[in-house]
Amino acid sequence: MEGSAMHNPRTVVEVFTDFKSRRTAIIKALTIDVEDFFHQCDPDKENLCLYGFPSEHWEVNLPAEEVPPELPEPALGINFARDGMQQKDWLTLVAVHSDAWLLSVAFYFGARFGFDQADRKRLFTMINDLPTISEVVTGLAKKQGKEKSSVSNHSSNKPKSNSKGGSESQAKYSRAMQSEDENGFGEEDEEEHEESKCGACGENDADEQFWIFCDSCERWFHGKCVKITPARADHIKHYKCPSCSHKRSRPLP
Repeated sequence: MEGSAMHNPRTVVEVFTDFKSRRTAIIKALTIDVEDFFHQCDPDKENLCLYGFPSEHWEVNLPAEEVPPELPEPALGINFARDGMQQKDWLTLVAVHSDAWLLSVAFYFGARFGFDQADRKRLFTMINDLPTISEVVTGLAKKQGKEKSSVSNHSSNKPKSNSKGGSESQAKYSRAMQSEDENGFGEEDEEEHEESKCGACGENDADEQFWIFCDSCERWFHGKCVKITPARADHIKHYKCPSCSHKRSRPLP
């Protein structure tokens, strides 16, 4: 068995690297190499385990004979339920047990080499930032990634800084929002706060709304107040609010 060789990561980073490599191997077995993995888990064979190794290779094999083993062992007999369950459900169950095994191996190293509370917390945080094998196998990780990307894109829509004067006005907007305290606004803060209000409706609430900056009058507007969507704003290099556009189009006397 490939894992029989001594492999003893001693630092938090080394243990995390070991965790990631074993995780990569098991994910490969349950996704890319799933047909091969399924075939190797013959229910007519003895108790089989799925091993992931630091080399990022996986293996279906019998458990270690020594007691106690060098490392914690994966779930025994994963092959017995192969033909008694839907393949998707069986793979998900193997993934869940693999997640538990990876954590036990990582914290086994932590215990063996004397990780203190801070090291254990750091290790868990690093591990927890990765999707679980179960989330990858079931597709939940991909779905969550899309949702995070959607939230990130939505947040980036407000405020929108155009090339002309955008950064300066955004700084004004930030200063106005930060100047509010329990005692309200001072005279100077009040003036800045006034500048941060929507040039159309005069309100400064609804922080989650999309805002757009007029390059002509240098005021901010709620997108909905001037009928501009985030998608449309992406194609506008120099935005002029309806009032400024009307002034420009007015014929000379």
